[in-house]
Amino acid sequence: MTGTDWTSRIRDAREEDVPAIVALYADDELGRTREQLTDPLPDAYWRAFEAIRSDPRHRLVVLDDGEVAATLQLSFLPHLVRVGTERAQIEAVRVAAHRRGQGLGRALLEWATDEARRRGCGLVQLTTDASRTDAHGVYEALGFAATHVGMKLALDPG
Repeated sequence: MTGTDWTSRIRDAREEDVPAIVALYADDELGRTREQLTDPLPDAYWRAFEAIRSDPRHRLVVLDDGEVAATLQLSFLPHLVRVGTERAQIEAVRVAAHRRGQGLGRALLEWATDEARRRGCGLVQLTTDASRTDAHGVYEALGFAATHVGMKLALDPG
C-alpha cells in the first residue's frame, strides 16, 4: 500500500489503545529503559492519555489496520514568533518493529503535516533522538531539515 492508502486508517487513539501504544514506545532500545510495560499499566499513563484527549491542542493518533501498527502525538503550539503563527509539534512517532519499512511512518507524518496546514500552522517541527538514524532518513525525505540543536534536561519527578 502507498502512503495515501494508509491515511484512511489513521484515527484518534481510544482508551483501549493505550496498552498497545505504550508497547510501541517500549519496543526499542531507548523505550525499554524509559517505559513501564506492566499489567496493569501505571496510572500515570492513563492520566496522561486523558489530559491529551481532553485538550484540543493535542492529538494522539494511531494507524489501525486491525492492530495498532503506528502512533504519533501532534500538538499545536501558539507562538509570538513568526508574527504569532501557530506551529505544530510532532512527537513520539513509533511504528511496530514488524511493520517498519511499509510506509506507515511516512503516512503518519504526511497526515500530521496536512493537519497542520488545515489548521493554518506556519511551521511543523519534530524532535527525534540523535540515535534514531533510520528515522532521520524518513524525516529528511519528507522535507524536514535539522536546522536547530535540541537540548533536554531530565527532571526528577520526586
